[in-house]
Amino acid sequence: MLKQVIEIHELLDSSFACGEGVKERFLKHGLEAKFCTWQTIQGEKGKTDFIRIVIPGKAGKTQGGSAPTLGIIGRLGGVGARPERIGLVSDADGAVTALSVALKLIDMQKNGDSLTGDVIITTHIAPHAPTQPHEPVPFMGSPVNMGIMNQHEVDLAMDAILSVDTTKGNRIMNHKGFAITPTVKDGWILRISEDLLSIVEWTTGQPAHVLPITTQDITPYGNDIYHVNSIMQPAIATSAPLVGVAITTETAVPGCATGASHETDIEVTARFCIEVAKAFSQEQCAFFDPQEYEEILRRYGSMVHLKKLFR
Repeated sequence: MLKQVIEIHELLDSSFACGEGVKERFLKHGLEAKFCTWQTIQGEKGKTDFIRIVIPGKAGKTQGGSAPTLGIIGRLGGVGARPERIGLVSDADGAVTALSVALKLIDMQKNGDSLTGDVIITTHIAPHAPTQPHEPVPFMGSPVNMGIMNQHEVDLAMDAILSVDTTKGNRIMNHKGFAITPTVKDGWILRISEDLLSIVEWTTGQPAHVLPITTQDITPYGNDIYHVNSIMQPAIATSAPLVGVAITTETAVPGCATGASHETDIEVTARFCIEVAKAFSQEQCAFFDPQEYEEILRRYGSMVHLKKLFR
């Protein structure tokens, strides 16, 4: 997938990067216009373009079928921190990954390899985003708040979600590549999916790495509580099972750092997402055990209140 990653990387590494330019690129690759939409949203700290791309499956819901739909969210604050920083920032990796997956799926379809179910890819493009303080290194901010981001990136048609986010600004995952999180559903941090662990190992050829998350990480932004980053925030806006896909490094790297994106790491992350999409659409990859989840609820009750912003 390195070809697709490089193409998207070059597309977004521009002060003129925007939703219209992304859509034009995908239309040239053969995607029907109705399956690619974008919208500019103005926030208190600037504007950003939200992108939604649907790759229809052979038996997907867009074709009248019933195959499950996978959502892939490229989570980030912004692809650039201009004028403070020149160039593509480390935080852009989530958007690059998600759009590279979309581009590869289109190329696969042209070669006769359509997935069974639909795949919905969402992200946003903000080349002029703010930065914000964070420990141990600074983060990228966003022109819009988390509620607006979830509103435009979390689609209720997604039956399960991979949330891809640069997760380099910490000291808890000292590994260069990517890691997955446990599955989160309605406030419960569930066991790590064995199916996803297998796909990680198959695509990387290495032991799987798991990003530790806490209950704090699955509460809403804006509650003045520390979060490792925004990777789990889509779980606030959906009841679908969600797994974070964290692009990681061996050292703490600021999200606003430029020259810090590694195309080969993005490529293996995107390839993992493709393989999950294949397996999930054929119902060969479970994000969680429904029976065990029901037993958890029976014994211990709902944790859905963690999705609410209490002040």
